[in-house]
Amino acid sequence: MDKLTVDNLFLSYGTNPILKGVSFELKAGEVVCLLGASGSGKTTLLRAVAGLEQPSDGRISLDKQVFFDGANHIDCPVEQRSLGLVFQSYALWPHRTVADNVGYGLKLRKVSSAEQKRRVQSALDQLGLGHLAARFPYQLSGGQQQRVAIARALVYNPPVILLDEPLSNLDAKLREEARAWLRELIVSLGLSALCVTHDQTEAMAMSDRILLLRNGRIEQEGTPAELYGSPRSLYTAEFMGSNNRIDAKVMSIDGERVMLKGDGFQLEARAKEALQPGQDAQAVIRLERVQVADGPGANRVPASLITSMYLGDRWEYLFHCGDLRFRAFGHTPRDPGNHWVEFPANDCWAFAQAS
Repeated sequence: MDKLTVDNLFLSYGTNPILKGVSFELKAGEVVCLLGASGSGKTTLLRAVAGLEQPSDGRISLDKQVFFDGANHIDCPVEQRSLGLVFQSYALWPHRTVADNVGYGLKLRKVSSAEQKRRVQSALDQLGLGHLAARFPYQLSGGQQQRVAIARALVYNPPVILLDEPLSNLDAKLREEARAWLRELIVSLGLSALCVTHDQTEAMAMSDRILLLRNGRIEQEGTPAELYGSPRSLYTAEFMGSNNRIDAKVMSIDGERVMLKGDGFQLEARAKEALQPGQDAQAVIRLERVQVADGPGANRVPASLITSMYLGDRWEYLFHCGDLRFRAFGHTPRDPGNHWVEFPANDCWAFAQAS
């Protein structure tokens, strides 16, 4: 069983550092998503693993095979790493048929014609493309082209498949369907996959573990549930999910409990980092955790409902409370007016105010 290991990887474009000491492991049969905003370094990291970018220092290995070692001047070329690559653009040859596109890597590896045909047909059948083998890319839909690109990456049974924003060229509805069958495919085939995405919903749906990158470093790593439910920083809390961000001042602290005060409200929250009385703070709470209440009570504030927006499976409410603007989800339409709204203390996280 192969394990991909990246150890203390550095990479710069000229004088601009992109990766600043990134380390992680990808275990056999595991799906890891590299998640982050544009410029965080996630695609550069994937390309460095693939051999398409050259780091300045660090080490990349797959089990006992060393792909890159800055200290020992080892840099294994792309074709010798035998990793499956799925690019954002799909990179299909327009003048080759589906079968020829999928089988090209086998041809380069001098696999016999009979074996090429068998493995290409098997890969296409796995992805529901067996009947399209003779077509050209321009005769396929976007979703079908994406599957061809994945089939091409899988056909020679690579130990790890690398996917760079594999669903980004699909429309929103097809993306939802595609991430489900892609996850199913990866799990059913027992693949090890490293996937780049900027979409946190996509990352949570597809991965066993998420590496959240920020400015060339890993901000936090863990299961989707850990990053969503137990963020260790304000950046992680805000990046994952739909949130309300509340500016307030720390009044008092009791263990991990902190009392916050703002314009027209007072809230108890869980301190996620060291805070001091009198310090400016920011609280974060997921929209689905905010609740419209039936009257005053603990951690409830009076607020004016400005409007309700129908989203199909739920309603989204927009509230005002003094200078505070916040949103909430619910399952019933509500008329504008005054309400009591609860911010459950366990779901309200307090961080030092970002500079």
